[in-house]
Amino acid sequence: MPQSSASRSHLLNLKAGEWVEVLSKEDILSTLDQNGCLDNLPFMPEMFAYCGRRLRVYKRADKTCDYIQGWSIRRLTDAVHLETSRCDGSGHGGCEAGCLIFWKEAWLKRAETTLVTLETSPVWTKGVASVQKTCSEACVCSASASQNAQGDTIYKCQATEVPRFTSHMSFWDPRQYIRDLRSGNLDTGMAGDLRTHRVLETVLGVSRIVHATIIGGFNEVQARRRGSRYPFVEGSAEKPPIERLDLQPGELVEVRSKEEILATLDKNQKNRGLWFDSEMLPYCGGIYKVLRRVHHIIEEKSGKMVNMKFPCIVLEGVVCKSDYHRLCPRAIYPYWRENWLKRAANVQAQQDRKEVLELCSK
Repeated sequence: MPQSSASRSHLLNLKAGEWVEVLSKEDILSTLDQNGCLDNLPFMPEMFAYCGRRLRVYKRADKTCDYIQGWSIRRLTDAVHLETSRCDGSGHGGCEAGCLIFWKEAWLKRAETTLVTLETSPVWTKGVASVQKTCSEACVCSASASQNAQGDTIYKCQATEVPRFTSHMSFWDPRQYIRDLRSGNLDTGMAGDLRTHRVLETVLGVSRIVHATIIGGFNEVQARRRGSRYPFVEGSAEKPPIERLDLQPGELVEVRSKEEILATLDKNQKNRGLWFDSEMLPYCGGIYKVLRRVHHIIEEKSGKMVNMKFPCIVLEGVVCKSDYHRLCPRAIYPYWRENWLKRAANVQAQQDRKEVLELCSK
């Protein structure tokens, strides 16, 4: 996928953990085409709220998963994910998916150092000039939704456009894992400044790559053979049960065991149409806080808003780590059926008691 002059002239080569500042609204608009995109990546209305803010790079977005054309990992360039910058759906009909936002480096500047400004950089100014004044805030907002011939609202966001701003990347391409190491995406964040600490951090990163490569290779072969993928998750329920706990944000829940969850899944690994992904297995038995109930999300393939018959649950801090999906950094929130959770009564009681004691001590 060819890059625009704006992207080529403002490469930062950011790494995970670096601090950046999001450019002003005017500066970002000057990089966008008439469709509100840079290199086919949409700048969404929800992103304006971050303009001028100082944030830390969560991970480089050198690759991402694509669920639109059949699952795969695809390549993109000059983009990062920033900590806490998730789409709130306010510009897309209240979608509750909470996707981690993609940021082109052309929309950012390093917070620690003084960069060459737009006014004094001939290369950057030349890059902006070709698209200058072609996009406004109104263009960005209008590009987020349209009506089809049947009168349905079709939404356009970064999730629906993944195939357009990414390119094919072979599973066997080793460069993806080299980039994972160099970018800091695999760092634990616990290493110190000593050389031995950095060496250990590198060894741990390499071990994750070896793990991902072995499992990914096995699953790639299994997919071609139409065999079971690792880790093996196959339900036995002919009619998946329904359980309603009416969980609310802030409540503590315990994720049920793998065996308990398998009993709620059909042979296709689903509970009433909702997929239980293998990336959710490591959370079994853990205790987490309910972040929100999810009632409707945008379907990536069609762009239509889908209303769920039974609301799903999103848990705070529980994201896809992509241990079985080639270390994709997208950190998608898994959706949990209430069947797969139970209230952590004892833990909740202890937390309530602690809060009461803290109030009494003030």
